[in-house]
Amino acid sequence: MNKAASAALPSPPPRVSTPETLAAEIIERLTYSIGKDAKVAKPHDWMTATILVVRDRIIDRWMASTRETYETSGKRVYYLSLEFLIGRLTRDAVSNLGLLEEVRTALGSLGVDFDVIAALEPDAALGNGGLGRLAACFMESMATVGVPAYGYGIRYVHGLFRQQVSDGWQVELPETWLAHGNPWEFERRESAYEIGFGGIVDTVGDASSDTQRCIWRPQERVIATAYDTPVVGWRAKRVNTLRLWTAQPIDPILLDAFNAGDHIGALKESNKAEALARVLYPADGTPAGQELRLRQEYFFSSASLQDILRRHLQQYGDLRTLPDKVAIQLNDTHPAVSVAEMMRLLIDVHRMDFDQAWDITRKVFSYTNHTLLPEALESWPVPLFEKLLPRHMQLVYAINAKILRFARLEKKYDDEKIRSVSLIDEGGDRRVRMGNLAFLGSHSTNGVSALHTDLMKQTVFADLHGLYPDRINNKTNGITPRRWLMQCNPGLFSLLRETIGDAFMDDAERLKGLDSHTGDSEFRARFAAVKHANKVRLSNLVARRMGIKVDPSAMFDVQIKRIHEYKRQLLNIIETVALYDQIRSHPERDWVPRVKFFAGKAAPSYHNAKLIIKLANDVARVINNDPSVRGLLKIVFIPNYNVSLAEVMVPAADLSEQISTAGMEASGTGNMKMALNGALTIGTLDGANVEMQDCVGAENIVIFGMTTAEVAERRANGYVPREVIEGSRELSQALTAIASGVFSQNDEDRFADLTNGIYEHDWFMVAADFDAYARAQRSVDALWLDEEAWYSRTIRNTARMGWFSSDRTIRQYAKDIWKAGP
Repeated sequence: MNKAASAALPSPPPRVSTPETLAAEIIERLTYSIGKDAKVAKPHDWMTATILVVRDRIIDRWMASTRETYETSGKRVYYLSLEFLIGRLTRDAVSNLGLLEEVRTALGSLGVDFDVIAALEPDAALGNGGLGRLAACFMESMATVGVPAYGYGIRYVHGLFRQQVSDGWQVELPETWLAHGNPWEFERRESAYEIGFGGIVDTVGDASSDTQRCIWRPQERVIATAYDTPVVGWRAKRVNTLRLWTAQPIDPILLDAFNAGDHIGALKESNKAEALARVLYPADGTPAGQELRLRQEYFFSSASLQDILRRHLQQYGDLRTLPDKVAIQLNDTHPAVSVAEMMRLLIDVHRMDFDQAWDITRKVFSYTNHTLLPEALESWPVPLFEKLLPRHMQLVYAINAKILRFARLEKKYDDEKIRSVSLIDEGGDRRVRMGNLAFLGSHSTNGVSALHTDLMKQTVFADLHGLYPDRINNKTNGITPRRWLMQCNPGLFSLLRETIGDAFMDDAERLKGLDSHTGDSEFRARFAAVKHANKVRLSNLVARRMGIKVDPSAMFDVQIKRIHEYKRQLLNIIETVALYDQIRSHPERDWVPRVKFFAGKAAPSYHNAKLIIKLANDVARVINNDPSVRGLLKIVFIPNYNVSLAEVMVPAADLSEQISTAGMEASGTGNMKMALNGALTIGTLDGANVEMQDCVGAENIVIFGMTTAEVAERRANGYVPREVIEGSRELSQALTAIASGVFSQNDEDRFADLTNGIYEHDWFMVAADFDAYARAQRSVDALWLDEEAWYSRTIRNTARMGWFSSDRTIRQYAKDIWKAGP
């Protein structure tokens, strides 16, 4: 069809969205798309029919957003992330469309409960923790603030894993979220790209002239095919696209092998291709696991870049204008291989010279660093990288030569600094440093909290910062208030609207209007009633799933995040054991009833993290069944933490545990979510806790423990944890109880790796911060007993957390880094 004919096509009329119209359309979809009579339709049928009706309204806005971007030639942002923890989409989409009450009424007229069917939607298993949830919040905020954007990732069939707890141990099972399809997505068969691995690189032409070219001849090839999901911004002003890649073999079955009787071998190539999109973060403790993860990262990076260049050429016809129209954000080091892949595409496919390609690459890319932990700054063995991506290895060496010459000749770097900035780590087995590649291949490298950004300059990227002192900047993380207040906490949302009006719905910083109501006893009572109702909802969930009864009038003390030693769930558990001893030893004291909630997943190969989960469950088994505690203390570890579970736990939290070792948490976003929903934070001066203290006021957050500088000084001066433990009666007794088998009968050595680690080196400063943490917890107890003081502080947390909206973060990215959007 030519452009003139296309332009003449009429646009569909705006859709009517009254409850009556919606109800009729739902019945129509139930009948003609699902093939069910309303009389026999099951809840999942109603769910799918409702999604399809809502989706129609989204498509209208989606196409309009795309047309607007093409017509205005606006700059697009492409967000590359190995994770997008989007959760359920139905309530999010309906709410952002402004149709929540209309859809609820329409379904009610058909005898269907919206909340029931919305809860049937499976959580998309596309992420694990804060990194993936941040990407999801950012996608929603980009649509909300008007930034044209694509998110690019992998369409995992099973994602990370579904966590069960058996006898206290984590058990990993496949997550089957796609078993019955996904009504939100659209397959784009026309957006399919060939991805190569291995093989050889041929050189053609004269090396002494500009005609020499390298031709990569991969040994293996797979096809990346796109699946698109619309991402609706607030009030549906814009709808952006989440494009996820699935992998398919070029030949799905080797017929010769099949006909020869090798029925399994005939599917070898198919299985190898499909493995690319099966599991998030395959265990990389084996060479095969490392190779699969590198394959995944290159697979989605290459497909995404080919798609970006194809779209740009289709619209503008000239790749030299790429930096004017395209901004690509690398979310951590996982897509860092994109730097080398962009160079390959520009040089080998589009015939640019090296310097021009490098200039374009650096102008287009920007990089977000999320960690200072060395093991999380990915690196790959040179032999593996070269075997899998031989042309990219050549380009890495070429980039490295350019950078090291600049460092030596222009910056006068010595050998030690040269080793630090090199793309190749020469210490031990030679490895390709992906963090350095992302940094050097980008015009901007940002941290995600003020503290984290300062530490980047001083630690992991110190010498790179010296090389390019204007490149590092800060963009403190944020969360979308639509998901993490309006939708997950409707009781509080309604109370806020009634109290301060609707302005905060479009500008979260307008929540500051709540500050003047902290002294209003009637408002405090209503705020407390909303919190209690949320705690009842969580209590019912725990009773239903786990058979554990908890008292919603107790303090709900919540630590929900990925299980890792630096996040110090272990510190929380040890202090719980010490509190248990105190309650038993001093029954005459006025103890505050507490329920300690834990949730989170441990990486399958992370022994100590899995042991922490076991310890939490073993301690819970003993304490929860001890009548001498009189129900004053309970511990609950809720399995399979995901977005939907967080949406119940976050609004119910009274106390938010953000207790990482200072200097190790990049930002945190769970801290923001719980504070926004009226929880008091207990935490170290780590990550965004520092900025939270500035925003909410030092009197409205409970800070304890060593600072980042004090942690470094303690390590440098020969920290001896055993001396600290022996000087702390409560800590010593708690560790002795754990080590002696009080919580692990029949296996006294079960937790030896945890307790010995604290005695011998205590890298995460559990012992060093224990007494300060215990004192802080008792100050929390005292505050809890003063109800007026407690709710005055928690209300101020809600009032002053608006700055941590991801809308603010995205506006900063758009203005300072991407130069995109309104």
